[in-house]
Amino acid sequence: MARDRKRQQDTDLQERVVYIHRVSKTVKGGRRMSLVALVVVGDGKGNVGLGMGRSAEVPLAIQKGVEDAKKNMFKVPVTAAGSVPHTVEGHYGAGRVLIKPAIEGTGVIAGGPVRPLFELAGITNVLSKSLGTDNAMNIIKAAAAGLKGLSSPQETAERRGITVSEMFVGKEN
Repeated sequence: MARDRKRQQDTDLQERVVYIHRVSKTVKGGRRMSLVALVVVGDGKGNVGLGMGRSAEVPLAIQKGVEDAKKNMFKVPVTAAGSVPHTVEGHYGAGRVLIKPAIEGTGVIAGGPVRPLFELAGITNVLSKSLGTDNAMNIIKAAAAGLKGLSSPQETAERRGITVSEMFVGKEN
C-alpha cells in the first residue's frame, strides 16, 4: 500500500537538470574526472526538492541527483495568482536571492539556475534578483532557503492567534 502511494507520488514529479559541472581531482596517476549534477524535482503544486549527484557518468549523476532531490522535498505556499505570499530574501554562503510577489501576467522573472526551482514549485508570477555570487549552486540553495522561509497568511494568522481577515483590517487590497 505505502509502496503504491510512493510510486503514485513519483509519477506526478517533474525533474529538471539545472546544470552539470565537470570536476577533477589530481591523484598520483593524473587527473580523475567526475561530474556533479544539480537537479530540481517538483510537482507544480507547491512541492519542490533540490538535489545533487556525483558520478563518473552523466546519467548516473543525474539519477543520484533526482534521488537526493526527492529526499529533500519541501512545501512552498503559493497564492491563487501563482505568486509568493510576501517578499523574502534567501541566504546561502555568498549567495543572496531576493524573491518578490508579482501580479498576474508577469511570468517568472528569474535568472538562470533559479528559474526551474520556481517553475517546478508551481510559481508562475514572481520577481527575483540574485545578489552576491554567480555560483549556480549557492544561488539556487539561497533561493530554496528563501522559499522555505515563506509563510502563508493562514500560518501567520494562526501563529498570532487571530483570523486572516483580522490580520488584513485596514488594508485596501
